[in-house]
Amino acid sequence: MAIEVGTKAPDFELKNQHGELVKLSDFRGEKAVVLLFYPFAFTGVCTGELCALRDELPKFVNDDVQLLAVSNDSPFSLRVFAEQEGLEYPLLSDFWPHGEASRAYGVFDEEKGCAVRGTFIIDKEGVVRWTVVNGLPDARDLNEYVKALDTL
Repeated sequence: MAIEVGTKAPDFELKNQHGELVKLSDFRGEKAVVLLFYPFAFTGVCTGELCALRDELPKFVNDDVQLLAVSNDSPFSLRVFAEQEGLEYPLLSDFWPHGEASRAYGVFDEEKGCAVRGTFIIDKEGVVRWTVVNGLPDARDLNEYVKALDTL
Protein backbone atom coordinates (compact mmCIF):
# COMPACT_ATOMS: atom_id res chain seq x y z
CA MET A 1 0.00 0.00 0.00
CA ALA A 2 1.34 3.43 -0.98
CA ILE A 3 2.33 5.90 1.70
CA GLU A 4 -0.35 8.40 2.59
CA VAL A 5 -0.76 12.16 2.42
CA GLY A 6 0.68 13.77 5.54
CA THR A 7 3.49 11.21 5.81
CA LYS A 8 7.11 12.30 5.87
CA ALA A 9 8.54 11.23 2.51
CA PRO A 10 11.13 8.45 2.85
CA ASP A 11 14.56 9.69 1.83
CA PHE A 12 16.54 7.89 -0.83
CA GLU A 13 19.79 8.21 -2.74
CA LEU A 14 19.65 6.98 -6.34
CA LYS A 15 21.82 7.39 -9.43
CA ASN A 16 20.46 9.42 -12.30
CA GLN A 17 20.95 8.70 -16.00
CA HIS A 18 24.40 10.32 -15.81
CA GLY A 19 25.54 8.21 -12.85
CA GLU A 20 25.26 11.11 -10.39
CA LEU A 21 23.78 10.49 -6.94
CA VAL A 22 20.52 12.32 -6.20
CA LYS A 23 19.09 12.47 -2.68
CA LEU A 24 15.50 13.47 -2.05
CA SER A 25 16.58 15.31 1.10
CA ASP A 26 18.81 17.60 -0.99
CA PHE A 27 15.65 19.43 -2.07
CA ARG A 28 14.28 19.89 1.45
CA GLY A 29 13.82 23.55 2.26
CA GLU A 30 14.51 24.46 -1.37
CA LYS A 31 11.89 22.96 -3.69
CA ALA A 32 8.75 20.89 -3.73
CA VAL A 33 9.27 17.57 -5.51
CA VAL A 34 7.07 15.73 -7.97
CA LEU A 35 8.21 12.15 -7.42
CA LEU A 36 7.02 9.91 -10.22
CA PHE A 37 7.50 6.14 -10.20
CA TYR A 38 7.04 4.34 -13.52
CA PRO A 39 7.51 0.69 -14.52
CA PHE A 40 10.13 0.67 -17.30
CA ALA A 41 11.80 2.88 -19.87
CA PHE A 42 11.05 2.23 -23.55
CA THR A 43 7.50 1.00 -22.92
CA GLY A 44 4.57 2.70 -24.61
CA VAL A 45 2.64 4.20 -21.71
CA CYS A 46 5.81 5.19 -19.81
CA THR A 47 7.32 6.86 -22.86
CA GLY A 48 4.07 8.75 -23.46
CA GLU A 49 3.90 9.97 -19.86
CA LEU A 50 7.54 11.02 -19.66
CA CYS A 51 7.41 12.80 -23.01
CA ALA A 52 4.25 14.64 -21.92
CA LEU A 53 6.18 15.84 -18.86
CA ARG A 54 9.05 16.89 -21.15
CA ASP A 55 6.61 18.92 -23.24
CA GLU A 56 5.30 20.73 -20.13
CA LEU A 57 8.64 20.84 -18.29
CA PRO A 58 8.53 24.45 -17.02
CA LYS A 59 5.53 23.48 -14.86
CA PHE A 60 7.53 20.67 -13.24
CA VAL A 61 11.11 21.94 -13.15
CA ASN A 62 11.51 25.54 -12.02
CA ASP A 63 12.65 27.63 -9.04
CA ASP A 64 9.99 26.05 -6.80
CA VAL A 65 9.56 22.50 -8.13
CA GLN A 66 11.79 19.57 -9.11
CA LEU A 67 10.59 16.55 -11.06
CA LEU A 68 12.22 13.20 -10.23
CA ALA A 69 11.19 10.16 -12.29
CA VAL A 70 12.11 6.74 -10.86
CA SER A 71 12.12 3.33 -12.51
CA ASN A 72 13.75 -0.01 -11.82
CA ASP A 73 15.89 0.24 -14.96
CA SER A 74 19.68 0.51 -14.80
CA PRO A 75 21.25 3.98 -15.10
CA PHE A 76 22.73 2.90 -18.45
CA SER A 77 19.30 2.11 -19.90
CA LEU A 78 17.95 5.37 -18.53
CA ARG A 79 20.72 7.35 -20.21
CA VAL A 80 19.93 5.88 -23.64
CA PHE A 81 16.19 6.39 -23.03
CA ALA A 82 16.71 10.03 -21.97
CA GLU A 83 18.88 10.75 -25.01
CA GLN A 84 16.46 9.05 -27.39
CA GLU A 85 13.43 10.93 -26.06
CA GLY A 86 15.09 14.28 -25.22
CA LEU A 87 14.38 13.96 -21.49
CA GLU A 88 16.47 16.51 -19.61
CA TYR A 89 15.09 16.00 -16.11
CA PRO A 90 16.47 13.39 -13.68
CA LEU A 91 15.61 9.78 -14.42
CA LEU A 92 16.58 7.86 -11.29
CA SER A 93 17.51 4.21 -11.17
CA ASP A 94 15.96 2.09 -8.44
CA PHE A 95 17.79 -0.89 -9.91
CA TRP A 96 19.99 -1.92 -6.98
CA PRO A 97 19.14 -2.77 -4.33
CA HIS A 98 16.31 -3.65 -6.66
CA GLY A 99 13.17 -1.66 -5.89
CA GLU A 100 14.32 -0.33 -2.51
CA ALA A 101 12.91 3.19 -3.04
CA SER A 102 9.77 1.85 -4.75
CA ARG A 103 9.15 -0.43 -1.76
CA ALA A 104 9.66 2.46 0.68
CA TYR A 105 6.83 4.31 -1.07
CA GLY A 106 4.64 1.20 -1.31
CA VAL A 107 4.55 1.11 -5.12
CA PHE A 108 6.71 -1.94 -5.93
CA ASP A 109 4.90 -4.85 -7.61
CA GLU A 110 6.66 -7.95 -6.26
CA GLU A 111 5.23 -10.25 -8.93
CA LYS A 112 6.27 -8.10 -11.87
CA GLY A 113 9.52 -6.82 -10.32
CA CYS A 114 8.82 -3.17 -11.07
CA ALA A 115 7.17 -0.06 -9.71
CA VAL A 116 3.55 0.70 -10.51
CA ARG A 117 2.59 4.23 -11.58
CA GLY A 118 2.80 6.09 -8.29
CA THR A 119 3.10 9.85 -8.04
CA PHE A 120 3.85 11.80 -4.87
CA ILE A 121 3.98 15.56 -4.49
CA ILE A 122 6.28 16.40 -1.61
CA ASP A 123 6.38 19.88 -0.09
CA LYS A 124 9.53 21.80 0.78
CA GLU A 125 9.46 20.37 4.31
CA GLY A 126 9.55 16.79 2.97
CA VAL A 127 5.91 15.90 3.65
CA VAL A 128 3.73 14.10 1.09
CA ARG A 129 0.90 16.49 0.18
CA TRP A 130 -0.74 14.66 -2.73
CA THR A 131 -0.57 11.19 -4.23
CA VAL A 132 -2.09 9.02 -6.92
CA VAL A 133 -1.35 5.42 -7.82
CA ASN A 134 -2.41 3.94 -11.14
CA GLY A 135 -2.14 0.38 -12.40
CA LEU A 136 0.56 -0.57 -14.88
CA PRO A 137 -1.51 0.00 -18.04
CA ASP A 138 -3.16 3.24 -16.86
CA ALA A 139 -1.54 6.57 -17.77
CA ARG A 140 -1.77 9.46 -15.31
CA ASP A 141 -3.34 12.88 -15.88
CA LEU A 142 -0.64 15.58 -15.74
CA ASN A 143 -3.27 18.26 -15.18
CA GLU A 144 -3.94 16.73 -11.78
CA TYR A 145 -0.26 17.27 -10.85
CA VAL A 146 -0.49 20.93 -11.81
CA LYS A 147 -3.63 21.40 -9.70
CA ALA A 148 -1.96 19.72 -6.73
CA LEU A 149 1.17 21.87 -7.10
CA ASP A 150 -0.98 24.99 -7.13
CA THR A 151 -2.23 24.12 -3.64
CA LEU A 152 1.25 24.16 -2.07
